[in-house]
Amino acid sequence: MFLKHIALLNYKNLTDVKFEFDAKINCFVGKNGVGKTNVLDAIYHLAYGKSYFNPLAVQNIRHGEEYFMIEGEFEKNARPEQITCSLKKGQKKTLKRNGKLYEKFSDHIGFIPLVIISPSDSDLITEGSDTRRRFMDTVISQLDSSYLHQLIQYQKVVGQRNALLKYFALNHTYDHDTLSVYNEQLVDLGQPIFEKRQAFVSEFVPIFQKHHQQITGQAEQVQLQYESDLFESAFAELLAKSINKDKQLQYTSIGIHKDDLAFLIDEHPIKKFGSQGQQKSFLIALKLAQFEFVKRQSGEKPILLFDDIFDKLDESRVAQIVSMVNQDEFGQLFISDTHPERTEAIVKTTHQTYKLFHL
Repeated sequence: MFLKHIALLNYKNLTDVKFEFDAKINCFVGKNGVGKTNVLDAIYHLAYGKSYFNPLAVQNIRHGEEYFMIEGEFEKNARPEQITCSLKKGQKKTLKRNGKLYEKFSDHIGFIPLVIISPSDSDLITEGSDTRRRFMDTVISQLDSSYLHQLIQYQKVVGQRNALLKYFALNHTYDHDTLSVYNEQLVDLGQPIFEKRQAFVSEFVPIFQKHHQQITGQAEQVQLQYESDLFESAFAELLAKSINKDKQLQYTSIGIHKDDLAFLIDEHPIKKFGSQGQQKSFLIALKLAQFEFVKRQSGEKPILLFDDIFDKLDESRVAQIVSMVNQDEFGQLFISDTHPERTEAIVKTTHQTYKLFHL
C-alpha cells in the first residue's frame, strides 16, 4: 500500500499544492516554517481523520480562509482508494472514501496503516498519562475496530456517570440504583478494554526492547509497564469502594480511563532519570516497535512519516534506520528535513527510488 498523490487546499500555511509521490521514499526539504511538517500532517490526517499536531480541527484551516480540503489517492491491494477530508467553519468535518461519506470516523481507523515519528513525540514522556494511553489506544484501534467502539462507549458512560455525580452534589441527593446502572456499564465495557491492553503490552514489549537494543547497542535496560487500577481488584469492587471519594470529587476517580504506561530505564522513570539522548532512543524504539507491531498484525507495511528526524538523531542512529530501509523492512517513507544535501546523501545510500520536494 502507498500514497500515489495528494492535493491540499487551505491546509495550515499551504494555499493550493499538489504532490505526486514515489512508491518508496519521498523527502520534503526547506527552511523551518515553509510547510514541510504540514504536508506530513495532511497525510496523517487522511489516515486518522484528524491532525497529529493540532486536535482543534478549525485551527487547521489557513488563516483568513473558510475551509480546508485534503484529497489523496492510495493504492491498496492493487486498487485505487481515494480519501478526502474537509472542514468548513461552522460545519462538521467530513471524511470520504471513494466519494462515500463515513458516518463515523472510527470506521476509517486502520484502513490506512500509518506511523509518524516526530520531535513532538517527547510529549509521551513529559506529559500526563492520557498521552500514553492515547498511544496504546491508537495502536490497538488500528487493528481492532471493536476496541475503538468499546472505548468510545466507555468514555461516554464515564461522562454520564460524572454528570450524575455532579447532579448529586448540586442537589444534595443520592440515587444508588441509577449509579449502579452506570457502574455495570463501565464494568461491561472496561473489562475487555483492560484485557486487550494487557495482551497488547505483553506482545509489544519484546518488539520494543529488540528495537531499543538495535539502536543503542544494549547500552541500558528499558521497560514498558502497564499500570491499571484493575490489577488491584475487580472493577465492580473498585467502583463500590470509591463511591464516597467520587461523590466528594464529583467525577469517576478509578477505572481504565486512569491507566498508564510507565516508561522505565534501568527500572527508574525515564522522565526523571533518562538523559535527552536516552529519551530520544526510547521514543524512536517505541515508534519503530509500533510500526513492526502493526505490520505483523495487519500483514501490511504501514506508511512511515519521519518528521525532522535527522536533525534530532546522531549519525549512528540514522545509519541504523537507513539499514532497515535497505533491508526492505519499510514500505513507503516520507521524510522532512531542513538540509537538502544531507537528506539526499542519506537517501542515496538506501539504493531505493526517491523523490525530493523543495518547499
